[in-house]
Amino acid sequence: MKTFADQLGTIHTFENIPKRIVSLVPSQTELLYDLGLEESIVGITKFCVHPFHFKSTKKIIGGTKKVHFEKIRLLQPDIIIANKEENTQEVVEQLSKICPVWVTDIITLEDNLKMITDFGLLFNKRTEAQKWVDKINFAHQNFLNFIKDKEVLKVAYFIWANPYMVAGNNTFINEMLKFNNFQNIYENREERYPEIIIQKMRIQGDPDLILLSSEPFPFTDEHAFELGRFTHHAKTVFVDGEMFSWYGSRLIKAFDYFKKLHESIA
Repeated sequence: MKTFADQLGTIHTFENIPKRIVSLVPSQTELLYDLGLEESIVGITKFCVHPFHFKSTKKIIGGTKKVHFEKIRLLQPDIIIANKEENTQEVVEQLSKICPVWVTDIITLEDNLKMITDFGLLFNKRTEAQKWVDKINFAHQNFLNFIKDKEVLKVAYFIWANPYMVAGNNTFINEMLKFNNFQNIYENREERYPEIIIQKMRIQGDPDLILLSSEPFPFTDEHAFELGRFTHHAKTVFVDGEMFSWYGSRLIKAFDYFKKLHESIA
């Protein structure tokens, strides 16, 4: 019998190592795969696109916000992996009637490394988890050396249109922006993903860069043109949303991507 606490402080007790996993978060599905847990993953969401072959080999149990409870119950999971931001409290409470629901809460790099270490303990993959922690720390240090001489640029990171919404404070995206020496002009807003009036962009910070994320909204050149009209000189850049918002093992790829992004901006 082993007892663990998830990132919300909820205590979970397991008689054995959980063998049947349902993952409700795309980036965490990728991490579980990278930790060598492919055989244990029995259910994923329709948004879990990495690794690609999971679409045909794993049971799809709905989305991140709307899950198919009966499909999950029939999979007889030992554990369900959720996330405070991606999944609603209501969904977590419902699923808790099926089996333990492990909830992660990721805002900082430290939170991310804690999640990886926790999974290593939880699923008896300590060595694999430590390898990923070491690799991410090394890549982060390497990136800090790369970024240290780059000028600070003011940015607005858009995640949605109609209405326009941006990444605000207390988000993993905002942490990634900070790593890149990007100063988020909406960091002082109370909401994590505030709805904004684009006509006020100049007075709210007048960004040097407008970043249009590839997910969850499919931005077009028309959006880029419209947004550009309400700044003095901002350059609009389409960016890979997975690199800014996916935690877990994805950070290794993200740091390489950020270097290329800076080269293209320069």
